[in-house]
Amino acid sequence: MHGRAELAHIEELARIEAVPANYLVQILSELRNGGLIMSRRGKQGGYALAKRPEEVSLYDIVKLIEGDVLELGGAVEGQSGKSVARAWREVRAALEEKCREVTLAQLAVRTGEEMYYI
Repeated sequence: MHGRAELAHIEELARIEAVPANYLVQILSELRNGGLIMSRRGKQGGYALAKRPEEVSLYDIVKLIEGDVLELGGAVEGQSGKSVARAWREVRAALEEKCREVTLAQLAVRTGEEMYYI
C-alpha cells in the first residue's frame, strides 16, 4: 500500500500470496533495506510501499532480492568463450530492459480498497 494510513500485515500478505510467513519476512526485510518498502513495528505495525507503484520496476525488485541473476561466471577463453560471453551480455541487456519496463502497478492486483499486494 502506498499513500494510505493502514499498513499490510505479514500474516495477511503471506495468506494472499501463498508464501510462508517466515520466508516473506526475509523478502520484506531486503525490500525495506533497499528502500522499496517501509515498516513499522508493534501492534499497529506493518508494511507499506515507500514509493508509488508506478515508480517501482520489476528490475528494482529482482535486483534487490536476487542480485545479478544473469551474471556470467567463469572463464571466457577458448574458441567459443568470447562469442558466448557476448551473446550472454545481449540476453542480459534485453532482459534487464524488459524488467525495467514492467512496474509494480502493472503487476499488482487491486482490490476494491485500492490496496497493492506484491
